Amino acid sequence: MGDTPRSDVSDVSDVSDVSAVSSLDEPVRRRVYDHVRTQTTPVSRDDVAEALGLARSTSAFHLEKLADEGLLAVEFARRGGRSGPGAGRPAKLYRRSDREFSVHLPERAYALAGELFARAIEDADATGASPRAALSARAHDFGRGLGADTGCTDDDLLAALATCGYEPRRSDGTIVLVNCPFHTLARQHTDMVCGMNLALLSGLLDGAGCEDRRATLAPAEGYCCVRIEREQPPARE
Repeated sequence: MGDTPRSDVSDVSDVSDVSAVSSLDEPVRRRVYDHVRTQTTPVSRDDVAEALGLARSTSAFHLEKLADEGLLAVEFARRGGRSGPGAGRPAKLYRRSDREFSVHLPERAYALAGELFARAIEDADATGASPRAALSARAHDFGRGLGADTGCTDDDLLAALATCGYEPRRSDGTIVLVNCPFHTLARQHTDMVCGMNLALLSGLLDGAGCEDRRATLAPAEGYCCVRIEREQPPARE
């Protein structure tokens, strides 16, 4: 029998989740991981070394450790779109792993979801409202309370979103979220969780008084279903 073809993308999945997450306690490794996960395209050792001011050997060491732990995935590709003879060897590139980690420690995001769901059920019983409407109202109220202590600059909003477990990123004037803090719930209850996300983030903007921004549903592969966009000023007649 022939050898099994080897994929050009590796994603370690048989390592301990606790070990993987614990590896981020090392400060330089955490900086390397945070840099890679916020990039829109895979990066090389040289890219990371230059961006973070590290020696190439240090960059390579931490990237390999992160890949070994399954936190990063590795792929090989030629940079600059070159192909064919003379194009050189493919570069080794790193990107955030698609693997979902589950560590049995208190997780604030799921605790928040549980609290919102429980209170929504109580509200629905007391008022006769639908559970979905009650959940949206509770999520909006929570977001508004969070926004009361938040400014409207990108940095203010990014920090507030991070406290809820989102991983926000600027993208052409829009704030996109490269994860859903409630991902496991969203896989089984997509419409309800997306509605909760939208209500929470709309409440955050209302509480912060961000009249020039709005939360919109914009489902896309690899992102949360909600993004924060700037309102376009009305056209002059």
